Amino acid sequence: MKTRLLGAAALAAPLALAHPAFAAPAAFGDPVKVSDDVTIDPILDARLRWENVDTPTKDADAVTLRLRGGFEVKHTPSHLSLLAEAEGTLALGENYNGLGFVPGKARPAYAAVPDPANVELNRLQIQYRTKQAGLTIGRQRINLDDQRWVGSVGWRQNEQTFDAARAEVSVGPVMVDATYADSQRTIFGVDAGPRTAYDGNFLFLQAGVKHGPVSVKGFAYLLDYDAKEQVGPLAVTLADTQTYGVRAVAALPLSKAVKLNLAASYAHQSAYKDNPAKFGAEYLAGEAGLAARGWTLTGGYERLGTDKGIALQTPMATLHKFNGWADLFLTTPAAGLEDAYVGLAKALPKLNGLTANVTWHTFHSEAGHIHYGDEWDASIGLKVRKVALLAKYADYSAKGFGADTRKFWLEADYAF
Repeated sequence: MKTRLLGAAALAAPLALAHPAFAAPAAFGDPVKVSDDVTIDPILDARLRWENVDTPTKDADAVTLRLRGGFEVKHTPSHLSLLAEAEGTLALGENYNGLGFVPGKARPAYAAVPDPANVELNRLQIQYRTKQAGLTIGRQRINLDDQRWVGSVGWRQNEQTFDAARAEVSVGPVMVDATYADSQRTIFGVDAGPRTAYDGNFLFLQAGVKHGPVSVKGFAYLLDYDAKEQVGPLAVTLADTQTYGVRAVAALPLSKAVKLNLAASYAHQSAYKDNPAKFGAEYLAGEAGLAARGWTLTGGYERLGTDKGIALQTPMATLHKFNGWADLFLTTPAAGLEDAYVGLAKALPKLNGLTANVTWHTFHSEAGHIHYGDEWDASIGLKVRKVALLAKYADYSAKGFGADTRKFWLEADYAF
């Protein structure tokens, strides 16, 4: 109850800041100046979305409205700030299964769409920030690199956050980023029972160097879940893992109009803490993108390996970004996963920021190279004044894994 009251207060905060006691901002949503040293920056992020799911056995139509509201108080001389933000999702209909694993809340006649209705405290953090260093303590959003290992799952209406302490230091070309978290707050919200949050001891460590257009970073992710947790479909003993790896990215100008973007990652994952399994699974990814005159052609390959029947997993990732928007591979199959893909995108910034892209994936198992299936993904987006509009489509054709799945989204976003 306390969390919901705090959430309601934070949702109302952007409206409260319009009170005459505060100096009027130059434009709606701009920071409010309280004194020469203190400003209050209101937060408002609204998203209306329709998601349609079509499978051979179940369908779904989910219409949801998500609202994030809050404020950030900044004290310039001390470099300190306090941020509070609540998040509420309203379901405008019941034709989807938002909490299929919760007795009494499941709607098994419909396909799953993990955007359940709820209100909760999304972020509450204190931060110290300068150009060279940062320290953030509290419930916070964490997105590391491409979010393959740790991310906020921003695609879903209720994002993933962490109760954590994060320190960041940058000295010249060298950076260090270290986080300790004791709770992973999931996308399912406060009514999800044991899946509301996963507690434990989690370490995210990164160190890197940048030279010209090339950046190289080493990382370690150590996940030690509490023994009582059930991390999605994974038993806690298999969720405890240690992952060590390296990632390199480069943006190479080939001419004034042409740029080559490169990214490559390698990691090794094995058992950690209470995990009794003996395995060593490898991760490998490479991507190249050629950009010219608003066009971008991208090709890539990603492999989530398996060893002794245990596949590499990334339970804290923004999984929707990877392996197709139809979300067939949120949990890596026991035989592992290989994803080869090619995509073409076009940006027309002068036409209301219009962007369009299409991507084709082909999926195979890492062990035995069994053809899992193929997928086409496409999207088009533009901005009308301050409202961002998006149409998005995914079409998965099953061969040896899952079922044929089609998903379609229409979305409108407004934020300041």
